[in-house]
Order: sequence, then C-alpha cells, then structure tokens
Amino acid sequence: MRPSTAPQTSPELRNRILFTLGMLAVYRLGCFIPTPGVNADALADFFNRTSGTLFGMFNLFSGGALKRFSIFALGIMPYISASIILQLLTYAVPYLEELKKEGQIGQKKITQYTRYLTVGLSLIQSFAIATALESTQGPGGALVVAQPGIGFRLMTALTLTTGTSFLMWVGEQMTERGIGNGISLIIYAGIVAVLPGTISNTVEFIRTGELQLFTLILLLAFMLAVTAAIVYMETSFRKIPIQYAKRVSGRKVYGGQSTHLPIKINTAGVIPPIFASSLLMFPLTITNFMDTELSGVVQQWFSPGAAVYNVVYFLLILGFAYFYTAVTFNPVDVADNLKRWGGYVPGIRPGRPTADYIERILNRLTLIGGLYVAIVCVLPAILVAEFNVPFYFGGTGLLIVVGVAMDTMQQVETHLISQRYEGLTTGGRIRGRRR
Repeated sequence: MRPSTAPQTSPELRNRILFTLGMLAVYRLGCFIPTPGVNADALADFFNRTSGTLFGMFNLFSGGALKRFSIFALGIMPYISASIILQLLTYAVPYLEELKKEGQIGQKKITQYTRYLTVGLSLIQSFAIATALESTQGPGGALVVAQPGIGFRLMTALTLTTGTSFLMWVGEQMTERGIGNGISLIIYAGIVAVLPGTISNTVEFIRTGELQLFTLILLLAFMLAVTAAIVYMETSFRKIPIQYAKRVSGRKVYGGQSTHLPIKINTAGVIPPIFASSLLMFPLTITNFMDTELSGVVQQWFSPGAAVYNVVYFLLILGFAYFYTAVTFNPVDVADNLKRWGGYVPGIRPGRPTADYIERILNRLTLIGGLYVAIVCVLPAILVAEFNVPFYFGGTGLLIVVGVAMDTMQQVETHLISQRYEGLTTGGRIRGRRR
C-alpha cells in the first residue's frame, strides 16, 4: 500500500488565517470609533469637497478613518515614515550601521528605535491636524471642532498617537502569528474598505449625469489592463544560469548540475510607492496647516494630480526602488555563497567578477521595475484628473491591492508546502516502518 502524504488541511495555517482576519476586524472596528470633540457632519462635508486633494489620499490610505476622524485617523503611515528615516540613517550613522550587522539582535534594537520615532511623528502629525481642524468650517459656516483650544489639541494628539501605536502592534502581531506582511495587509484592508463607498458614489454620479457611462467603461477597461500588466510584471523574472562544479569523494560524485538564479523585475514590490506616498504626505501635512503664501504655493504644486507632484512622485518611486533593492539584495553575498558551494556563472569568474555581473543585471532590472511601478502609479492619476472623475483611486492603490494580494497568496502557498513536506518526512516514514 502507498503511504499517505500530508493532510489536506493545515490546522496551523487555518489558525494563522483566522488570527489575521480577527486582527483586520479589530482594525476596521477601530476605524468607526470617533475622536471626541469633532462635528462629524461638518468634517464629512469638508472631506467631500477635498476628495481629490491631499486629504483624499490621506483618507484612502487610512481606510476612511480620517474622514470619520476616528482613533485610527493617522493609520499606519507614521510607522512607515519612521521606517524610511531609520533605514536612511543606517547608512549615515555608524552606530546604526553596526546594529544592522549584528543580525537579529541588532534588528530588534532598530525596531525599538522605529517604534519610538513612530510615536514622535504621530504626536507631531496629530497635533498639527488638531490645530488645522479648529479653523475648518463645514456647511453653513459650522465649525468642525465644537470647543477648540489646547485641551482639544492635547486630547487629539494623545488619542491618535495611541491609535497608531496600537496599529503598529497589530501589524507586528499579524506578521509573527498571522500569514505575514502585517503592515501591508493593514494598508490593503484600508484601501479595499473604501471601494464599496466609491462604487456607490460612482453609481450616484452616473445617475445625476456628473459622470458619463462611456467614460466609466473606458476607465474600467483601463483599470483591468493595468491590473493585468501588474500581474504580468510581478510574476516576471530574469534567470541567471548557474553551473555547479563536479566534486568526487571516493566513489560518489557531488554537484555538476545546472540551475539558475531568478531575479524579479520588480524586486522592491509595492514598497517604493508606499515610501514615496508617506514621504510626500508628511511635509505636506505641515505646510497645509500654515496660513502663509509659501504654504499655499506648496499645497498647489504638491496636491495629488498636480504636475509637480506627479514628477516628484515619479522620481521618488524610482529612487526608492533602487534604495530598497540595495537594502534587500546584496550581489556580493550572493557571489560569495555561490563560490563557497562551488557554483559559478558560465563565462564569468567566481568572486568579485560574478558580483559585478549580478549587480549590472540587477541595476537594469531595477530600472525597468522602477519605471513600471512609477508609470502605473502616476499615469492613472493623470487620466483621472483629465477625465475629472470626482473620486480619487489612482494606480498607487491599485498596485498595492494587487501586489499585497499576490504576496499574501504566496505566503499561504509557502505554509501549505511546508506542511506537505512535514507530512512526507514524518508521517510517511513512520508508517512505512510500521509496515
């Protein structure tokens, strides 16, 4: 009789999925808990009038929490900004560079510093938002804040900072005890949660004649084409041929096989647009709350859809693609590992020449992947602005949704494969011995 293989169901994977769904449910529940002292109707009207601006993008990444001014209004963006700052400082501060080389222990220390910086950034952003809301008016001149003052500012700063800190903990728990990618899944859930309201508004715009049906069909067709392009590019990679030398030990021959080293075209994934969006949001938040002529010019230039904003956004995505690829993929380490195990690239000498060869290929692939991500993120925003669509859902959100969904499916597949191998190496052998 044939020994049975791994079980069809994986209790560990099921528990991880349920834990992830539970954490996402907690996140969505918190998005509906309002911060005290705010006129919800006046604030909703203000965001309806600014849906295509910086506030619309803020609201998109927070899953509608900013429009409701809930305890999760800041979302997870302060944590992402802190991560960017710490990763940049790693190359400028020798102490942080030494911590990075210490492995897991040093990474825990850097993570701790990231948490502290997240709290600091959250305090600054929440205090600035509270100050701006005190002078914001809704329909009929009604103030958004019923009782403005230092008390409201301090309470808002404490509430929003606590909410962001809790989301940071939720993301870390989802990464460790869930199916992984906790921070990305929070952003994914926030973007997807806005879609039902967007669809409802679109139907209303068609009914009132503000949006033509033919225009909507063209936009949907374009979105499907972009989605297909994202799936194709995210699953594409370059194969570098690897040959392992034969080694003879007694009567046995080891190695000698041919394989390849796969390098994805978009090695950085969805990290560059997230980093670029977060980096643009933070300074714009500060200037948006300053009543000066310079701040007005900055807001006009850097509003989503503006020409200057699109150019800077494009360049930031391209720069972060190179930066994140350099952080996560080291050609020197890959070449050293190949040399240690007797592998080499045909026609290339082992060691430093192999590292240079891999680095040249990686730079070219990063350029292609960075341009693809930048075009996907910027081009739909331009088309939306040209068609005058009264809601904001550009390529950034679409890229994040598709990319995170594909990464999550890969995580699930990895868990299934690991469980299958455990079944083959434990259950099958034990039963075979019994027979």
